[in-house]
Amino acid sequence: MTRVDFYQINDTETTLQFACRLIDKIYSRGYRVHVHTGDPDSASALNDLLWSFRDDRFIPHCLYATKESAPIKIGVQEEPTEHQEVLINLSGAIPHFFSRFERVAEVVPLDENSRSSARENYRFYKDRGYALDYHQIAARQPG
Repeated sequence: MTRVDFYQINDTETTLQFACRLIDKIYSRGYRVHVHTGDPDSASALNDLLWSFRDDRFIPHCLYATKESAPIKIGVQEEPTEHQEVLINLSGAIPHFFSRFERVAEVVPLDENSRSSARENYRFYKDRGYALDYHQIAARQPG
């Protein structure tokens, strides 16, 4: 059964900056990732941010719509035909294909509207018996 982790951002780090950190951590553990964004602008911004996120190494990624091959794919509303290991959901709504993944990471931004959506998502998963974990993300340390 799919495992669901919620990551609550508690400082000024943006959702996309935290998503880059999470993608980097998951990728470094050998997993393939599909990132589900809510709109084309967010997908494009995340794609651009990943190009410059790490000075010491490249995180191989692409937009799902390009049909290229990469261990990190960023999509908008496309249902992925591959990448059934980790889904990072940045859209605020639960995608209908979430249960195909071994793990779902729900990112909870600082703003109250997003937190309200996250609470609804949490109830959805809980009511259906999914294993849930909730992580409070501390402020990122410089360096």
